[in-house]
Amino acid sequence: MVSLLEGLESVQQLLTQACPTQPEGGARSRWKYLKEQNRSVVEETENLLRSLQDRVQHIHNRRHTLTQVMQQLHNKRQHCEQLEASLLKAQNALQLCDRQLTKLRVESEAVLGQLISWQQVRDGLQVRVSAAQNVMQVELLSINQLELCVALRPRPSSVSSRELDPLKLSIIWSADDHFRLKVSDSMSGLVESCVCGRRWEVSAALLEVMQCYVGQTELLSEIQTLRSSFAIDWRPAQRLLVYLKSAVIVCHVEVEEGYPHSGQVHLLSVRRDGKPVDTSGLMAHKPLSLTSLLVTLCSSPLI
Repeated sequence: MVSLLEGLESVQQLLTQACPTQPEGGARSRWKYLKEQNRSVVEETENLLRSLQDRVQHIHNRRHTLTQVMQQLHNKRQHCEQLEASLLKAQNALQLCDRQLTKLRVESEAVLGQLISWQQVRDGLQVRVSAAQNVMQVELLSINQLELCVALRPRPSSVSSRELDPLKLSIIWSADDHFRLKVSDSMSGLVESCVCGRRWEVSAALLEVMQCYVGQTELLSEIQTLRSSFAIDWRPAQRLLVYLKSAVIVCHVEVEEGYPHSGQVHLLSVRRDGKPVDTSGLMAHKPLSLTSLLVTLCSSPLI
């Protein structure tokens, strides 16, 4: 090629001169060379493209990851802001609680001082109530809106008299401004079991029951003693004592007013299965006391 260029005289000759003929087989070799070179370039280009695609995908993945991280950071920032707001509210609430606690502490100290004063007043009142109950012979057991329970504790009229059991009473109030005074079941039969009246008459009713109970101290003491040995029922309204000697024998004894000093006891009747029994032989010697009469009735073979 260089020798051909050296033999040319001008550029025009280069343009007009025919191309020299290639030796046989030179074009084919050149074509194979170019083809091989082109294939290498194509493979290299494909490799570069694949590498570029991988890098683009990697960049895309990193971008997606970065977007997620930024979103998480944004969410955490919002959460932190919410926590800060909640913390501020909690601090304000805590300060308010501290102020209220201080106020309550001051109030509690004042109430505690009042409570101590009230306890002292209560203790003093309890002492006075106990003293008043000892003088009045009345003990308050319980109280509510509808019922008042008291116990009458009368003192014996003499040193030799037996001390009576407390008489427990219930005062039941009604809506029509009335009361009903009821004796407890354990003391039923010793005095009138039920007394009624207006509300303002309750004091008089209590006094009447107390006087009736105290006025029969010796009789009631004797009846209380007899109840431990005999099956008896005392009916104060009729001044009648019912003695159940057995399941079929019932004795009725009358106790006069003033017994045992001025009054006497009388055997009214003895009934067996509801039929009268002749007691003429039984009462040959009149008993002097209620106890001796019951002992006689209990031991007599005639009834």
